Amino acid sequence: MASVPAAVLVAASYPLVVAYPFMKRITYWPQAWLGMVFGCYILAGWLAVAGRIETPALLLYVAGFFWTLGYDTIYAHQDKADDVQVGVKSLALRLGRATRTWVAGFYGATVLGLVAAGAVAGLHWTFYALFLPGVAQLFWQVATVDIDDPADCREKYVSNRFFGWLTLLAIVAGRVF
Repeated sequence: MASVPAAVLVAASYPLVVAYPFMKRITYWPQAWLGMVFGCYILAGWLAVAGRIETPALLLYVAGFFWTLGYDTIYAHQDKADDVQVGVKSLALRLGRATRTWVAGFYGATVLGLVAAGAVAGLHWTFYALFLPGVAQLFWQVATVDIDDPADCREKYVSNRFFGWLTLLAIVAGRVF
């Protein structure tokens, strides 16, 4: 049976989801809104399984928030010409040439959050070993992204599925061993 508190948390997030498309009209940081919204589902999943939100879940929330800031800022560079034309905002426009530095910081916070969550959750050393390819994947994105090439930005954005899968594999291995 589904957790009632988790279902309530998910339902409470729906207005945030609906509001997201309008954030580009309000702030240069719509990616932050998206990170907060997506993080609700991390918390809901933990709540459904554990019955309460614990410290590792909060650390995963923070890591997810920063990961979203990173990959969605790269994604936003695909649309920056259109965004200027229609008069909406994004981190791609706000950060401009400083994007690589900021995304490196966002991804650094992602890695720190995941490592901290793993430590607090008591994951086996295999988590850390298997997490390294995921860290390398984020590093590759930052080192090679061409923010002026929409196709490259799309490639880097889509490549985040590999980071997600690698992270999931590392977490599962860290729990199993």
